[in-house]
Order: sequence, then C-alpha cells, then structure tokens
Amino acid sequence: MPSPRRVRLLFYIVLAGVVTMLFITSRFRQAQERDTRSIQDIYHKTTNAFGRGSGTKDGDAKQKIIVGHDHDADGDIDEDDEIVARAMAERLRQAEQKAKDSANAKAPNKPDHPKQIVGVGSSASGQGSKEKGEAQETAEEHKVEVELEAIFKKSPVIVFSKSYCPFSKRAKGTLLEKYLIVPTPFVVELDQHPLGPQLQARLGEMTHRTTVPNIMINGKSIGGGDDIAELDKNKKLIAAIKAVGGKPIEVSERFVEDV
Repeated sequence: MPSPRRVRLLFYIVLAGVVTMLFITSRFRQAQERDTRSIQDIYHKTTNAFGRGSGTKDGDAKQKIIVGHDHDADGDIDEDDEIVARAMAERLRQAEQKAKDSANAKAPNKPDHPKQIVGVGSSASGQGSKEKGEAQETAEEHKVEVELEAIFKKSPVIVFSKSYCPFSKRAKGTLLEKYLIVPTPFVVELDQHPLGPQLQARLGEMTHRTTVPNIMINGKSIGGGDDIAELDKNKKLIAAIKAVGGKPIEVSERFVEDV
C-alpha cells in the first residue's frame, strides 16, 4: 500500500495535468473564435450592412460598416482597428471597381467612347456620303430634264410608248396610220431608251399618268390609249389635237382624203 506522501504527489501531478489541459483548450478555443470573428463575421456583417446602406453613398456605407469594429481582436477599438478598417474599405472599393470594369468590358452593347466616334461614321463620312448621293441625284434629274426638253423639240406631238405594249401599238396605229398629222408625231419607246424609267417617272410627276401610251401635245397630255380610241370613235380626235396644238399642227384623216 502506497504511503500518504506518494498519494499526495500523484494527486498534484494529475491536478497539474488537468489544469494544463484546461489552459491549452481555453487558448485554442479563444484563438479559433478570434479567427472566425475576424474573417467570417466581418465578411458577413460587411455584406449585410452594404444591403442595408443602399440609400447612402457606397464610400460612406463601407466606412460606417468597418469602422467601429474590433478587427485585431485585442478587446479594444483603437487606432489600429481604424487603420485596418480603412484598408479593408479600400480593398472592397477596388474589388467593386474591378468587377464593374470587367462587366463593362464584357457588355455586348457597350457604347463607344466619344473619342472613338467623333469624326467617323455618320458624324463625318456618313454626311459626306449623303451629300454625294444628293449631288448624283441632282445630276440625274438634270439629265432627265435636258432629255425631255430635247424630245419635246422633235415635234409638237410626242407619243411615249413601249414597243411590246398592245395599247401603245393601237394608239400609234391610230395616230400614224389613220390620221395625217403634220409635223409627224415623234415616238419615244421608253423600254428602249437609256433613261426610260427616269423619263416615265418624270412624266408621271408632270401629267399624273404613270402608264403608257402617254400622248402629249406641246408638253400637255391628252390621254392614253383608251382616250385616243374614244376620241377617234366619236370623231373628236382632230378637234382635241388642234385645241391643244393650235395652228402649227395640221390634222386630217387619210381615208377621207383618199375618197
């Protein structure tokens, strides 16, 4: 049986071991709580506070969130905590700006910087193209007007026709074969003329008749194929031509003179 002295010594050794274990466990738990509080809690509190502080400026919200927290876990909120808080706020600001720049760089509809569009596109060359197109259009219109003026000088009676059009053929047969008109009517086949479409469009503007045939006397339209046929049927074609053309035009029926 051990002596009382040995029992007391053994008791002290066990007690010292228990105290040591309790001390080590306490320090380990304190260090773990400090790490958790300094990393996770700070992160979650910071992000939650950003959501609550959406009504304030970003910089002010971050400053209010981080300042006033014991970042170094020394039990006091001092100047060191303020320095750490400002450093964290700056890092958060830089991270947010980096995220915004990255999103803008990936945006498909990102507008061009003003420096990239001044003097290009519709601001410069586009305007020049428009003016060039207007100049070409004006030149073409002038060319059509000159051609029409030259055509009207050919004869007082002009027949604007198309070679394949049956209505044009009937009108030409009436005016050129059934009647004797002096000066002889001048025929313009629009489908064979180099400016045919442009001439027809201009005639449409002048006479409000966009089809062929279009019979004009001294620059005035007296109608198309149906109109000529109707005037001929009612024996009024000669009177209509003289009424518009005047004395310089002589009109008579060929077959009547032959009889």
